[in-house]
Amino acid sequence: MGASACSGSEDGSGERCGLRFGLLGSPALYYDVSGRGRSEARDVASPKSRVLLAALLLDAGRVVSVESLKEALWGGAPPVSAQASLHNHIARLRRLLDDPERLRTVPSGYVLRVDEGELDVHVFEAHVAAARAAHAGQEWERVVRECVAALALWRGAPLAGLPSEMGGYALARRLREARLLLLEWRHDAELALGGPRLDGLVPELAALTAEYPLREVYHRQLMLALHRTGRQAEALAVHRDLRTRLVDQLGIEPGPGVREAHVEVLRGAAGRSPSSAQPPPAQLPPPPAHFTGRAAVRDSLRRTLAKPEGPSPSAPTVPTAVISGMPGVGKSALALHVAHELTERFPNGQLYLDLHGATPGMAPLTPGQALTALLRDLGAEPCRIPERPDAASALLRSLLAPTRTLLVLDDAASAAQVRPLLPGGAGCAVIVTSRSPLTALDGVARFPLGPLSDEESAALLVTASGRDGLDGSDAARRLVELTGRLPLALRVVAARLAARHALTPEVLAGQLSETEGRLRHLEYDDLSVRRSLAVAHDALAGSEREADRDAALTLRRIGALDLPTYGAPLLARLTGTGERRTEAALDRLVDVALLQEPAYGRYAPHDLVRDFARELAGEWGVEGTDACETALRWYAAVAERVLVAIVEPGPDQDDRRRPTVAQPPGHATHVGTVAPFGSPEEAFAWADRELANIVTLVERYADDPCRRRAGLVSTLVRLILPYAHRRGRVAEMEVLGRAGLGVARRLGDEAAQAYALVDLAGLHFLTGRQSDALDLNDRALAIWRRLDDPSWIRRCLNNRGLLLDALGRHAEASEALTRSLEYARQLNDPYGEAVTHSHLGNLDEHTDPRAAIEQHRRSLAIGDEIGAVIVRHSAHCNIGYAHLRLGEPAAALPHFEESLRILGGHGDWHGESQTRLGLVRALRLLGRTGRAVRECAELLDRADARADRYTGGLARHQRGLLLRERGQAGAAREQWRSALAALEGTDALAVVTELRELLAATD
Repeated sequence: MGASACSGSEDGSGERCGLRFGLLGSPALYYDVSGRGRSEARDVASPKSRVLLAALLLDAGRVVSVESLKEALWGGAPPVSAQASLHNHIARLRRLLDDPERLRTVPSGYVLRVDEGELDVHVFEAHVAAARAAHAGQEWERVVRECVAALALWRGAPLAGLPSEMGGYALARRLREARLLLLEWRHDAELALGGPRLDGLVPELAALTAEYPLREVYHRQLMLALHRTGRQAEALAVHRDLRTRLVDQLGIEPGPGVREAHVEVLRGAAGRSPSSAQPPPAQLPPPPAHFTGRAAVRDSLRRTLAKPEGPSPSAPTVPTAVISGMPGVGKSALALHVAHELTERFPNGQLYLDLHGATPGMAPLTPGQALTALLRDLGAEPCRIPERPDAASALLRSLLAPTRTLLVLDDAASAAQVRPLLPGGAGCAVIVTSRSPLTALDGVARFPLGPLSDEESAALLVTASGRDGLDGSDAARRLVELTGRLPLALRVVAARLAARHALTPEVLAGQLSETEGRLRHLEYDDLSVRRSLAVAHDALAGSEREADRDAALTLRRIGALDLPTYGAPLLARLTGTGERRTEAALDRLVDVALLQEPAYGRYAPHDLVRDFARELAGEWGVEGTDACETALRWYAAVAERVLVAIVEPGPDQDDRRRPTVAQPPGHATHVGTVAPFGSPEEAFAWADRELANIVTLVERYADDPCRRRAGLVSTLVRLILPYAHRRGRVAEMEVLGRAGLGVARRLGDEAAQAYALVDLAGLHFLTGRQSDALDLNDRALAIWRRLDDPSWIRRCLNNRGLLLDALGRHAEASEALTRSLEYARQLNDPYGEAVTHSHLGNLDEHTDPRAAIEQHRRSLAIGDEIGAVIVRHSAHCNIGYAHLRLGEPAAALPHFEESLRILGGHGDWHGESQTRLGLVRALRLLGRTGRAVRECAELLDRADARADRYTGGLARHQRGLLLRERGQAGAAREQWRSALAALEGTDALAVVTELRELLAATD
């Protein structure tokens, strides 16, 4: 249908139409009064006639029933005269129409004839359809013509002034929406056509945005009109106001159209012409060729960064992931691998920027340099980029806010470097890699990386090297171990194997086994483990910050000393910087991933960092022997404090603190600089942390030719072994005891030899080798007799009696214990007297358990009087065993329980293990199998943690008995076999005999 009827020839004959109807406003009639197509409206004065005309026009050409017309005129309550009144209104309308054939009466009602082009609504809808098609085809000139013609028909709100009962609400709403669409299309066309007409658009669109504050399209068009007439600031203000309104009122972000307009405005503000279109950035470097493993971390990263399409009000912040870890651990490889997997989720591009946080020979980018690089990549002209970093950061956020862009910020130096680069739009995402976890950045997900697993390492090695036969081989496992499972080191090894086919994995493993030269073999082309580590150290050493320089110094001291783990107090003495500064230095080393913190306050380097630190110490002239001597003095001083805290006052404590002839000078002065422990628990906890370091130092310097350092080793062993004995650390006791004995002999220090012999005897006693223990104890006794030391003679006699009793030599045991008791009384040593009474009770138990209980009670009374925890706990334990000998498990049980309660945190492993064994036996005999099983499991766990096979064997004997009582004969047999294997070769002959009988019976 044509765009305009009654303005030209209707049928080609040139005849003009004389009447038109209007509903785009209040109902109206139009008459051609000039004969040239110019019409004038003639109002329908009567309200009832207007209603009648509208009702007939809404169903033009169709029969409208009398009842429908009555409903329209009078609603649901027509008057009695409604029929007559309707006839009168019909007659009046016919006179207005000036054509008796226009409105005809039919049997059921009335029909109003409306020819094509006579009703403005029909003409309007024809223009709308034409405008829609032109807009879809981007025929902008035609869009303007059709929209202008349609909008010219608009006189006001459709069907204005009519009652709601008319039923034309849906039509009116559709027409109003069509008008708004016509305005949108016309504005789009005029924006596309450009030119002077844009100036006139601004006030019109400003009025529309005020009238429709949530209709985004008018705001988009106003932004573009303002921008394209040089009013960027006003355009940005329109966006800001709209976004604030949408978020506050609806909880949503602007849609894609507004976001795209915002980008155009921002790029124009940055100096880029909107016509200079460029493809989205796609800057990601190629993904790593041999990426392997990290499946769980990859999945978590993808979940963090991948979001539903478009910003979400429930997640208004930018998803940001920080991947951190030591040099060479594969941070960048993981970031690029995941970034490439997610490219389709970020259609507006992927930006990549190397921040050079740890690049050899380069300083890290400043935030201003990084912002300039990113803004250039987004199309901003350099001359239009703000000089102030905060303004440049704001421009970057504005450019990215309406987009879905992925940023990969590689090798960040600090949170301060990264913070200005983070976008503000929730549709973006960021991956940051850094040696530091960047904990000062809020609201980010952190992914700390450690070395690969053994399986992942082997897979990377095989894939990257391309070597046949390497998969699953011993050589591959050895190479994985020697590279510390560090991806960079594995890539170097793989590259060397791929480049030199004559180089066998076995030969390369041999080269890497040379600890001093390992880093030399982990360099190939541009890959170098040493260089990646050196960058971090050199940056710290050359920093203006005190904490950084202290960190570099601390790393060198770590290399000089080379211990399994470190704490701040020892390192503070090595660096001379004090504990506060040392703690800050260690924090920095952790922050740049040169140290790990496996437990609070304990620090350890990766194996390759350890090699690097050793090299550093040599390059900087740090003497390892000086560092070691400082460490030995400090450990000896703190070990003395441990001794004071865990051993009751008396001869046992005093004698070990007394210097021997080989003790180096200055030790006592050094002790004064170490604060005492507040409780036995604190002392045990310190020694638990440091024992591995102490054993390392003792082993390393046991054969040192320097008499002063050898004397420190001897002193340290003497002071720390009581702790190791009480904790039941049998493996460490053997190393320390044998080293102490060897040093003492080399130094000609008889007292130190006797200490070492006594301590080794204690080790053999703990592991059930009483005969060996007796031999060592008697050799110590001979030395103490030569040195005429009655206190140690008494203790060795007491030990001799205990060991002879265990070996079944009861008469000799009685003689030794009686003499020990005499010495204790002569020395006025109540502690020694109480211990000897306890051992005499154990001896009496073989013949008279009641007498044994009395001996133990005498020991308990002395222990209560002098407050000796170990004496009291041992007395209760021994009373419990005497009751078991009497067949009284019910009487024994509370004594075992009281023994454990008294012991608390005092750490006597031998006493604790014997008490727990007795507790399990009592519970089993009382039929309380459930608790007995739990207590037995607890004892086994503690024994296994100490590598105490002897106690473990005794416990498995009891577990087998418990399993047998539960009807699990097969499981019981396995426990007994394991127990027998652990106890073979010990002096636990009675238990070994019983185990053999039990196994024979079950077999």
